[in-house]
Amino acid sequence: MAEIRFSGFGGQGIVRCGLISGKALSLYDNKYATMTQSFGPEARGSACSSQLVVSDERVLYPYISVPEILVAMSQEAYEKYEPDLKDNGILLIDKDLVKAKPPRGKIRMYAIPSTRFAETLGNRIIANLVMLGFFTAITKVVSPEAMKKALPGLVPERFLDLNIRAFDKGYDYGMELLAAERKEAS
Repeated sequence: MAEIRFSGFGGQGIVRCGLISGKALSLYDNKYATMTQSFGPEARGSACSSQLVVSDERVLYPYISVPEILVAMSQEAYEKYEPDLKDNGILLIDKDLVKAKPPRGKIRMYAIPSTRFAETLGNRIIANLVMLGFFTAITKVVSPEAMKKALPGLVPERFLDLNIRAFDKGYDYGMELLAAERKEAS
């Protein structure tokens, strides 16, 4: 079982990250997943998160208690949710939007300039898809094929190709980072 929290500010597509991942896991990767969400009353611009519980068996309790994976796409989200992350968890951040402290415990932190990558692809609104690609590469919780199959219906049809390119950009960056990490360790 895995407990995952996607976090950022309203308007970044944080809830959509949970929806896409949950759909990918439950429909295309033969897992069970539940999603909950929370956001401030101001919605756009305020703290926002979506939580996923993923399991090989039916999920009996849909809420996370101590997430193993935290995706933080804003400073406010990082500061609010990082203390809840497991001591041996995985922390993924947008390195241009989050100034993280050195990781505590055995937390493994990975950073990607997801917003900057989205801007180079033509639209900063797809930073969440860049981050989802990165999340998929680093965590191995869900397959990249399942994530791409989950996109239709959850992203605007006319932007499907752009969203897939954004996902691939993040995924490739994550795979390169892991390869460099393995090379450094050997």
